[in-house]
Amino acid sequence: MADDGFWSRLYGRPYLLLTLSPLFWAGNTVASRLAVGEVSPMALTTYRWSGVLLLLVLIARRPIVADWAVMKGRLPYMLAMGALGFTSFNAFFYIAAHFTSAVNIGIIQGALPGLVFVFAYLIAGTRAGSGQLAGMTTTLLGVGVIAVKGDASTLASLDLNAGDLMMLGACVVYALYTVLLPRRPKIAGISFFAGLSVAAFLTSLPFLAAEIAIGQYVTPTPFGWLVVAYCAVFPSVISQIFFVRGVELVGPGRAGVFINLIPVFASILAVLVLGESFRAYHALALALVLGGIFWAEWSKRREAVA
Repeated sequence: MADDGFWSRLYGRPYLLLTLSPLFWAGNTVASRLAVGEVSPMALTTYRWSGVLLLLVLIARRPIVADWAVMKGRLPYMLAMGALGFTSFNAFFYIAAHFTSAVNIGIIQGALPGLVFVFAYLIAGTRAGSGQLAGMTTTLLGVGVIAVKGDASTLASLDLNAGDLMMLGACVVYALYTVLLPRRPKIAGISFFAGLSVAAFLTSLPFLAAEIAIGQYVTPTPFGWLVVAYCAVFPSVISQIFFVRGVELVGPGRAGVFINLIPVFASILAVLVLGESFRAYHALALALVLGGIFWAEWSKRREAVA
């Protein structure tokens, strides 16, 4: 009964839930670095989503079964979205961790809102105001500072970090996934998430096979399995449930601001857990990314009021 009381109280505290969600998502950044040498990127991706499926079957079997017919009718869309948002994003993400730091990965994720603006305009014709464009540009400038390590001369030699570029690629595919989300079938959120998890597992298998074929597969060590378990439970399932509940309690506008904590938490965790260095150009990049995000959000709300 005490446990029931604890979970009930937790589920009624939106700001705690909305803080834990980005914290667990930021933990995925640290996990991606801890996975290096312990489990290969595509193995981590495939085993992560197989673990998610097992959890969802245990906790959400009824709505999944009820909505299966609708999902089956939208099979191409479900496969494409699972491949984009879950398989491709995580593949880029985990491969990037082999070449760049968790601090860089966390800050580069801040480019997502700006890239969503770009794809929303290209695909849906959604226009952004001048303030939003300025904020988006500032955010992308922050990512640029990371890419050149605070030294503009890097551009002249094109000495860019492959991991930073791959992480930017991860943001591109996730931004595309985000823009296509409004086309989702009208089913329960947990069912949609389960359907995408099935799609992610299936579409990750060819990449896992390729990883094995080229000799890059790393069988998970005991610690590697712990990383897989963390990725399957916390950033995949618990963060999603907590964030959805937070949106229910305070609305999407106020809840969305908490996503901006991901690069902050990722930077803190990278320093505390991994012992990574946090340099002056990281601080500049983080300030530009967060400043750009808040500038865009503030401009959007001001234009809506006007």
